[in-house]
Amino acid sequence: MTMRTTFLVQTFVLKRKRLLPGDRQVSPTSSGAMKRAEAMATRMPGTAALQIMADDETGELERATILGQYGDVPDDFAESLQAA
Repeated sequence: MTMRTTFLVQTFVLKRKRLLPGDRQVSPTSSGAMKRAEAMATRMPGTAALQIMADDETGELERATILGQYGDVPDDFAESLQAA
C-alpha cells in the first residue's frame, strides 16, 4: 500500500447566494498551495489549500487536511472533507 500526498487549491463561487465548490488546482508543495490559494482569494469569494493523502493503488482517501482558508468558505466544508 503506497500512500500519495497531493496538495491542491479548492475555489468557491457564489451561485444564487450560496457558496459552492468551483475549480481545483494541483500544487507541487504545501507552501505553493497556500500561496496560490491566498492569491486566488483576491479574485474569488473564497479558497482553501488542502493536503490529500490517498492510497496510490486503490485511490482510497486516507486523510484530507485543510492547510489554510482564505475569504469565504462554506461553514460545513471541514465536515464534508471528513465524510468523504
